[in-house]
Order: sequence, then C-alpha cells, then structure tokens
Amino acid sequence: MSLTSAYQHKLAEKLTILNDRGQGVLIRMYNIKKTCSDPKSKPPFLLEKSMEPSLKYINKKFPNIDVRNSTQHLGPVHREKAEIIRFLTNYYQSFVDVMEFRDHVYELLNTIDACQCHFDINLNFDFTRSYLDLIVTYTSVILLLSRIEDRRILIGMYNCAHEMLHGHGDPSFARLGQMVLEYDHPLKKLTEEFGPHTKAVSGALLSLHFLFVRRNQGAEQWRSAQLLSLISNPPAMINPANSDTMACEYLSVEVMERWIIIGFLLCHGCLNSNSQCQKLWKLCLQGSLYITLIREDVLQVHKVTEDLFSSLKGYGKRVADIKESKEHVIANSGQFHCQRRQFLRMAVKELETVLADEPGLLGPKALFAFMALSFIRDEVTWLVRHTENVTKTKTPEDYADSSIAELLFLLEEIRSLVRRHIKVIQQYHLQYLARFDALVLSDIIQNLSVCPEEESIIMSSFVSTLSSLNLKQVDNGEKFEFSGLRLDWFRLQAYTSVAKAPLHLHENPDLAKVMNLIVFHSRMLDSVEKLLVETSDLSTFCFHLRIFEKMFAMALEEPTMLRYAIAFPLICAHFVHCTHEMCPEEYPHLKNHGLHHCNSFLEELAKQTSNCVLEICAEQRNLSEQLLPKHCATTISKAKNKKTVKQRQTPRKGEPERDKPGAESHRKNRSIVTKAIVWLAGYNATTQEIVRPSELLAGVKAYIGFIQSLAQFLGADASRVIRNALLQQTQPLDSCGEQTITTLYTNWYLESLLRQASSGTIIFSPAMQAFISLPREGEQNFSAEEFSDISEMRALAELLGPYGMKFLSENLMWHVTSQIVELKKLVVENMDILVQIRSNFSKPDLMASLLPQLTGAENVLKRMTIIGVILSFRAMAQEGLREVFSSHCPFLMGPIECLKEFVTPDTDIKVTLSIFELASAAGVGCDIDPALVAAIANLKADTSSPEEEYKVACLLLIFLAVSLPLLATDPSSFYSIEKDGYNNNIHCLTKAIIQVSAALFTLYNKNIETHLKEFLVVASVSLLQLGQETDKLKTRNRESISLLMRLMVEESSFLTLDMLESCFPYVLLRNAYREVSRAFHLNRVPASTH
Repeated sequence: MSLTSAYQHKLAEKLTILNDRGQGVLIRMYNIKKTCSDPKSKPPFLLEKSMEPSLKYINKKFPNIDVRNSTQHLGPVHREKAEIIRFLTNYYQSFVDVMEFRDHVYELLNTIDACQCHFDINLNFDFTRSYLDLIVTYTSVILLLSRIEDRRILIGMYNCAHEMLHGHGDPSFARLGQMVLEYDHPLKKLTEEFGPHTKAVSGALLSLHFLFVRRNQGAEQWRSAQLLSLISNPPAMINPANSDTMACEYLSVEVMERWIIIGFLLCHGCLNSNSQCQKLWKLCLQGSLYITLIREDVLQVHKVTEDLFSSLKGYGKRVADIKESKEHVIANSGQFHCQRRQFLRMAVKELETVLADEPGLLGPKALFAFMALSFIRDEVTWLVRHTENVTKTKTPEDYADSSIAELLFLLEEIRSLVRRHIKVIQQYHLQYLARFDALVLSDIIQNLSVCPEEESIIMSSFVSTLSSLNLKQVDNGEKFEFSGLRLDWFRLQAYTSVAKAPLHLHENPDLAKVMNLIVFHSRMLDSVEKLLVETSDLSTFCFHLRIFEKMFAMALEEPTMLRYAIAFPLICAHFVHCTHEMCPEEYPHLKNHGLHHCNSFLEELAKQTSNCVLEICAEQRNLSEQLLPKHCATTISKAKNKKTVKQRQTPRKGEPERDKPGAESHRKNRSIVTKAIVWLAGYNATTQEIVRPSELLAGVKAYIGFIQSLAQFLGADASRVIRNALLQQTQPLDSCGEQTITTLYTNWYLESLLRQASSGTIIFSPAMQAFISLPREGEQNFSAEEFSDISEMRALAELLGPYGMKFLSENLMWHVTSQIVELKKLVVENMDILVQIRSNFSKPDLMASLLPQLTGAENVLKRMTIIGVILSFRAMAQEGLREVFSSHCPFLMGPIECLKEFVTPDTDIKVTLSIFELASAAGVGCDIDPALVAAIANLKADTSSPEEEYKVACLLLIFLAVSLPLLATDPSSFYSIEKDGYNNNIHCLTKAIIQVSAALFTLYNKNIETHLKEFLVVASVSLLQLGQETDKLKTRNRESISLLMRLMVEESSFLTLDMLESCFPYVLLRNAYREVSRAFHLNRVPASTH
C-alpha cells in the first residue's frame, strides 16, 4: 500500500474516534445488561404475565419472526406497540451501534493489515496502545452483548412493534439478528474472525514482553532496586527522572493483562508456533484469576481460556499450561500482591514525605508521583476484583487487607500534592520543553537521512511550538493546549509504521524516544488532571460498594488505620470519572451513589469522633459528680464508725462500693503502654517473624513523641509513664507477667539467627561486621544482615538497655556453658590418649598412631565453633551497647575506660573481674569476659577435684589443637577475602578458644599466656605435619586453615606475632595468603565472565 493511501486512511484519527466510540457502546451494553437484570428497572412489559407467550414465541423464532401470520402469539405486542417502541428505541439503537461499531472495527483492522503496520509499545506507544485498546474494547462489547439474556427479546419485540406500526420491519434488523445469532458463542466466532490479524496482534503483544516482566517484579526486587526512592541516591536527587518510554512507566499492569489475555485468546494460533508468545502468555496467566471487562463485569481467565482451548485440536499442552498457571495463581498471587502492597505503603509514604517537604522536586521527579499512583491503583483494583469474585478459598487472608486505608490515603495525598504544586510542575517542564527538548528534536530532524514533506512539516511545527514557550505564560496563568501536538505525533507514528513508509520509526528510535519525552512534558503543562485520572482513578469502587464499605469498616476497627479513614469519602469523588457522553442517563445515578457514600462515610467518621468526645465528657461529668457534698456523708460515717466497733454497720445489700474522688488518677497498671510496645515488635511465634530492632526503635520513638505531644494538652506526667513503660521492657517480664521485647528478641536471636548460624546457613562476616545469610532455599525466611549489622545492634541496645543486654548475655552464656559441659565429657572420654599426645606431640611417628584413636574430634570442633558464633554475636551486641552508652553517658564512659586501663596482669583477680564487670556492663570489651567466668563458675561441679578440672581444661586445648587439620577436608573451610571468614564459621573458633581459655584459667588461677602458648605450639606442629600429607582430600584447604593461626594472634591480647613466628614460620602464612587470594580471584573470573 502506498504512502499516500496511508495518509488518506487516517489511521490515527480512526483509532482515536473508534476507541472513544467503543467505550460508549460498551457502557451502553453494560447499562442494558444491568437494567434488564434488575426487576425494578426492567421494562415493565417484560414482567407482565399477559406478555409471556409473546416473549417466548419471539425468543424461539428469532430472528425469523412472521409478524403478519402470528397475530395469535403477538396480540399483546400489537396492543402495546406504541409503548414498546417508546421504551425500546434506545435499547434497539444501542444494539445497532454495536453492529456499526463492529463494521468499522473490522474495516480498520483490515486496513491496518493491508498497510502491514509495525507495532512496538516502546516506539509508537500511542499507535500500539490504541490498536490493542480497540481489540480489547471490541471483544468486551461482544462478550457483554452475549451476556444480556434478553437481547433476542428486546431486538425481536422492537422489530415486531416497528412492523406493526409502520408496515415494515426496521432496515437494520436482518443484519442485527444475524449478528446476535453468530455471537451466541462469542469467543468461538471472535477467534475465527481474528485469525487473519494474528501477525499484527502478536507483534504488538510481543513488544510488551520486557515491560510486562519488569512491571511484574515482586516486592523484594522492588526493594532491592529502591523503587520510588528519592533519597537512595542523594547526588541524583534533582536529576530529571527520564525514561525512553515515559508513558510505559505508569502504564497500568491491569491494562496490559487485558491486552495479553484477550489478544492471545483471539489469536491463539501463535501460542503453538512462537515460543516467545507462549512465555508471555504463561507469565500473564500467573498474575490474576480475573480480569475486568467493564466495571464489575469480569472474565474468569483460566476457566474461559481452558474451555475454549479444550475444544480445539492440538492444544493439550496449552490446557496443561493453563491448569498449572491457575494453581500457581491460587498458591502465590495473594502473598505476592500482599507483599507489594506492604512495600508500597513504606515507599510511597517516604516519597510523599520528601515531596511534601521539598515540593520543588515535583519538577524533576513528577514521573515518580504518577508511577506511585499507578502502582497503588493496580494493587487496589487487583484486590477489589479478587475479593469480589473469589468466594471459596483456603486462604481468605490473601484477599483481605486491614491496612488498605493507608494505601488509599497515600494515593490521595500524592494527588493533592500534584494539584497543589501544579505551577512548580508547569514551570519546570515548560523550561525543559523550550530549552532542551526543542533543541534535541531539531538536531534529530536535521540528522534524518530521509524525511518526506508531510512528516517534515509536522516535525518542524513541533520545534516551532516548543521554541515559542516562555515562563511568563505560567506566571500569567495562561492555559496551555498541546492536544494538537500530541495528535500530530500520533499521526506521525501511523505514517512511519506502515511497511512502505520512506521514514521508518523503528529505524529511528531516537526520534521516538525524544517525542515520547516531549509528550509527557507537554502533558505536565496542559493535562495533569487527565493524567491523574488515568493513573489513579478508583471509580471501580462505585461498582464494588460492598467491598468499599467493608474496607471502610475494617479501617474503623483498626486503631492504626483510623487516621487514614478520610480517604474513603475522598475516593467517592472519583465516581464521576466513569461516565460517558453516550450514556447520559447514568450520570444522576452515579452522582447519587457518590454523594450518598461520601455523606455516609463522613457521618460515620463524625459519629466516631462525637462518641469519643462524649465519652470523655461523660467521664469528666462522673468525676465532677463524685465531688458533690452529698457523697461525703458516707465517708464521714465510715470514719466515725471506725472509732466504735459496736456501732460499726455492715453495708446494705446492693449498695455499690464507691471509690474516693481522685482514685481514677492512681495508675492501676501500665499494661496498655507496655503491651503497645510489645505489639510494635510484631513477633509471630508460629513463623518466627519479628520487626527489625531499628524499625521497632523508630516506632517507639514515634509512640513516645505522640504521648509527649498529647501530654501538652492533658497535663499528664508523660515522662514518668514513658520511663516506667520502657524500663519494664528491659526486664524479662513486665508488671503483668507478660513477655517483654527483651524476652522476645533474646529468644528470637537465639532460636532463629544463632541456631541457623550454628547449622551453617548463616555466617558471621568480620568484614561486614554482620551475620549474613547464605543463598540456600527453604532454610530461613529472613535476611540475617538486616537484623545483625552495626545499626541493628545499636538499636537493640537502645531498646533493651543495660538490663536487657545483661539478660541477653546471660542467656547466651547459658548456651555457651552447655557446650562446654559436652566438651568436657569428650575430653574425659579421650583422657588417656590426650595425655600421651600432650607429652609426645613433637614425635610424628607416635602421633600417627595416637591421633586415629581420638573419638569425637569433629564434634569438638563443631561445638567450639558454636561457642565462637555465640561469642561473636555477643561481641557485636556489646559494641552496640558501648556506642549507645557513650552517646547517652559520655561523662561515665571516660572514667570506666580509664579505670580499665589501670588493670595489669599483677592486679588481684577479684579486683580485675570487678572492674571488667563494670566495663562489660557499659559494653567495653575485656581480655577476660567476666560473664563467661561467672557462667562457668556456676556450673555444678561433679566429684572431680579442682586439679582434675584444670587438667581437663588443658587437655581441651590439646584436643582442639590436634583436631585443627581435620578442618582442611571440609569444602566450606575456604577462607573468603570478601567476607574475611569461612562459610562454615570456623573463624569464630579463634574467639571461642581465646575467651574460653581466659575464663577457665582465670577460674583455676593459672597463667593464661602460658597455656595459650602451649596451644599455639601444638597447633603449629599439627598444621606443619599436614604439609607432609599426600592425600589431596585431607589437604584440600590447608592454606586456608593455616590462616587460623594468624587470626588467633589477632584475636588475643595474650599472644604476639613473635610467639607465632617461633613455632609457625611467617613465610608459610604469607604463602597461604597469596594462595588463598589467587584461588579466590580465579573462582570469581568465570562468574564475572558469565
């Protein structure tokens, strides 16, 4: 087809007109369906008993109704023919509109096929969107037509009355009747009609693939990408938020789902022949159980698709795909969308706070506002349509959200911000258009290799229009109008997307990118309100009023959501956006709906407020009434009767015991405040979920801020309330005997984080100063680094305080001592062999026979590693406590640290431990851990003497030293430079050995340094003998294990590098570091290359 005919076909204009017309026809079909399904609004003669035989006859004979020879059946129709014509004219003409719309749609689709148009949502966005919208709108019209049960009766009765009145039937009736018959099974007929359009439709849909995948990411991916965050990259905060396809960024996912589901439903042939089409289709099937046709009318995606494909040959695999996708949706989509809503609550709250504080950012970051609105709207509409239609489910919680009010409120807040600062947006984008877009577009036009006259005229007009803009237009309040420019760009897309066009848009993507940018910028000047409607319209609630009211009721029941309940009456203003000029009779009805529910919500909010105020007033009245003189008589009488026992009277039955005035001021319990803090922790014993300490700290600070602000009005001693409540939370149980956050976090860190660290799914990384999760499926449901880095430890110390941290420490030490008890048992079992090893460790031949006789060596290493993990966590917690203590009490921290420095090896051990206990309470690290010494001392000693206990302690170090070479066989014993540790946590062995040795030999009053030197010598000999081992499996990670010796010295204040050099040559350590570094970088090369 020639370019001239492409101009003449006016594809852009026809798509624009037909899409608008299609929406009107669709709403009329919906209105007819709704009217005829309700007996109150149904045409009256359809309910008359005298008319029943006529209706049955018309329905049976349709469309071949012999009016002249059927007077017996059609008598009632003849009597009321004028009334029938008056009532049914609008209905009949609406059906004729469907037929005419159908004719125009197929004519346009055939023209587009003849032009061999190229569709790509990333380039010709308007052209592609309008094309897909037209297909979906047309399909929706036909499906809705087939759902009108009385369609045959309405059309047939009107034609009968018309023929009776005018002597001939309506001219459109024959074709209209045939069309109605054809679409009794609409999808079967539609798929036949759309077969020739498969190439164009599938091409347009495939262009969505990358965008659809990106927009269907989960909350974790959004969180990793820091979606919608303005503060994640402060230097780029004022940079303009641009994209090659601006309109795609806020394109509704629900709209894309409709395109894909309906598009592939009609053109299903490509699903068996094109793997890309199949991937996109399957991905879309995993998103929703229902998609919206119009308002509350939906398409049950999997059922409809399965029913159609089951009737077709060769579609067995596709039916299996549908069933698999349905199971995936039922199992996963509820939680998937729940997590996305949770993310959006936090992300959009942050966005709204930043924009409210710095509205100037609405200039460069306006796109973020519309993206946020679109994302919220998608999640809300998904929830609404599934809550409405999913009636039987094993997981009803997937389709209920008690916090939805907050999301609706944030949507309204963003809308309000955009409206309030419209001038900021206009000023920024006017300058952008005039000073940047116009220049870039001019350069691109000049660099085009081919530019026909028509296209040249259009593009030149773009440049001149943009160049003429100036800031005075905004200052003077001038009304902008760029709809002509956008329509010209739409035309240009159509001209440059036909097969024989001299200028192809897909060969000039830069032109498309800059024009898509210009279109968005122009909309920021003249149609911000339309864009707000496009991205955030929630008029769907007008047709899901039961769900809307239920959500409002949930907001009123949830105390934390009450502040957001005002969003519901605000959303009632959206209802007006769902009207169409082709169906004006709807407007009064929808207007009344909106006003009624707005008033209803406001009345309920006013009622709640009124009740609260009245309760306060009633309480004040009761307190005032207690002070009346008449009530003092009882008190005086009781006081008098106390003096004379004989005159004491028993109280009358039924007489209430009155409290004295002022009793209400006595604090009965603080469970309300303390329970609130525990509730903020969000602990779930079943799933072992808990809020991060930093998040809880932020919540507590907000809670305290509110109480303090409230105290200004109430005159209450808020500080005392807060201090007492927080102090209770530093104890294991509060005054009511309930668990506190101290207990909750102690249990959680022990049972969740440290237990998994002991099993190897979480490792301690000295480089990151945090525990980090290893990527293993099904092991843990949380990210360890989010709960254990420096900031979280600081927050934990802030929340638990010194008392709570001491409780945490005592629990940690209990676990340490339970491991020490088991270690001692292992030493006792191997006592004789260990004694011989201690005496003969330097004799290789004898050692070769003794070492295999040891039992439980791996168990010893494992238990000591567990102790090291626990002590490493405690050290991090202590460091957090030290920072908090230094911040709150710097004047105390200085003297404590100074006092600790005066401790020398010659200081009396009792004095040393007392000073260390004081320092430890402030979070200061000590050479000897007083908590560990106390915990080991409290162990119940058996019948063994102190000398035997001391011997066991010495042999424990020997056992550990000769067992170290066994670690080399473990594949996880490779030293990671990146983490500064090992994946099996054996680097924690060093802390365990040093601190346990210091505690044990302090307890037995022995020299710590001497015994650690002995350990160093025996360990060195054992590792040096490993170098003579010929079995490669046993020496797999020899170099990495050698580095433990250096780590041991670094960990201890009792050992030095000179001591290590005397028994383990430093050259071996240097070679080990070089070998580990080489192996580490070699392992990373394939990954980075891949």
